[in-house]
Parts: sequence; structure tokens; C-alpha cells
Amino acid sequence: METMETKSVSQVSEHGGQRADVIVEAAGRLFFAPGSVRVSMDDLARELGMSKKTIYRHFPDKRSLLAAVLDRQFAAVERTLATAAQDTQGQPFDVRVQRFLLAAGSELGRIGAAQLAAGRGDAMLRQYVEQRVDTVVYRRLDELFRDGHRQGLLPAPPELLSEITRGALERLLTSQLPRELDRTAADLLRATVDTVLYGAIRPPHSGHPGTGDEQLEAVIPTARDEEVGP
Repeated sequence: METMETKSVSQVSEHGGQRADVIVEAAGRLFFAPGSVRVSMDDLARELGMSKKTIYRHFPDKRSLLAAVLDRQFAAVERTLATAAQDTQGQPFDVRVQRFLLAAGSELGRIGAAQLAAGRGDAMLRQYVEQRVDTVVYRRLDELFRDGHRQGLLPAPPELLSEITRGALERLLTSQLPRELDRTAADLLRATVDTVLYGAIRPPHSGHPGTGDEQLEAVIPTARDEEVGP
């Protein structure tokens, strides 16, 4: 009898988990579809063919449901970035950075993270998105640049390169420039990465111009260069 009760509880729990997964999947399709307008819980209930009461049994409010959707989406982003890092292990540093950033840009564009962080949804969810992007993407990027600096490949401070690359990534994901140039955001991000990295990386046998300390000093003015006087 005890075994039958244990099995029954397990089956109910599994069934409830499967239903929650179905709800989260449908919510992701509706809430974050490109060009979608504000979607209500009534819309979601109609999409699923179930009552709102059933949805609320698994998720007490819309915020908790959105958080579950975002958890699933950022887990997918993390898997993609881990795969990109694994695939480029042992390859040249610039290849590792390029693959990482292109993977990050594609994934963040897919889930609309920049738009979410910039104003879609309530304040707590925006903060949540910003924190997850920072943890999943930018901390990994920071460590990648620090690794390049430790190897002597980056004469520029890794913090500076991180800041530049973050800005480019976020801007391209929300900019109209890709549409105006009839290019994808990933295409323009690749061009941006090339511009930034080939002016900063100093490979042992590089033919790229502008990788030495003297070129870096020529680009970054010193205080004396900026002085104005007789």
C-alpha cells in the first residue's frame, strides 16, 4: 500500500511538472513573439485550451510565469555559449572571442533580451533580465578578455574592451542600422568585433596593423597631448 501511494504521488508530481512545462512553452511563444502586443493571461488560457485557474495553480501570477519563461530562455543561452566555448577550445584567442560574441548576440537577439531590459515588462522583471544577461554573458566575456590579457595578447585594459564590446552588442540589438544596411545584427557585430579586436590583440605572428604598443599610444591620447596652451 505504501508503495502504491508513493507511486501515485510521483505520478501526480510528474504530471504537474509536464503541465507546467507546457504552460511555460506556450507563454514563451506568446509573450516574446516578435512584434507581439501585450498578452494577457486570458489570451494564454485560450491558447492552451485550459482555465486561468489551472494556470494559477502552477504559477500564482504573471510575473512568476514570466520569470519561469526567462529561466528557460537563459538556460538555452547558457548552453549555446558553453558549446561555443567548448568548440573553440585551443583555437586562437580572436576566434574564441568572435565565436562567443556571435553566439551571444544571436541568442540575446532571439529572446529579445535588450528590449526587455530597456523597458518591456515591469521593473522587477527588467532588473531580472539585466542580472541574467550580466551573469550568463558579460561575466563570461570579462573572464575571456582577462584571460587574453594574462596571455599578453591584449595591451589594452580588458575592462575597456569589455565595456566597448558590451556597448556594441547592446546597441546593435536595438538599433535600426542592420535593417538600414540590409544586414543582420550578427553580421554587423562580426564587423564590430573585427574592428575592436584587430586593433587590440597582439598575436605572436600577426600581420594585422595597429597591434603594437606604439599604435595603441597613438590612438589613446595622453594628458600632455590634450593640453592647450601657448
